Amino acid sequence: MIKVKQIKSKIACKPDQVKTLEALGLRRINHVKEHDDNPVIRGMIYKVRHLVEVVE
Repeated sequence: MIKVKQIKSKIACKPDQVKTLEALGLRRINHVKEHDDNPVIRGMIYKVRHLVEVVE
């Protein structure tokens, strides 16, 4: 399991990045969600890596 924390705002982001954050379950700054560690989640995290922080 990995924890994903949103550390920056999604206001000035591209629409696909906003949808990726929503798919990860992140709605606001400092919001943390726990996910299984698999390639799909890792790809989503990679796409918004400048907005999130990962704790393994």
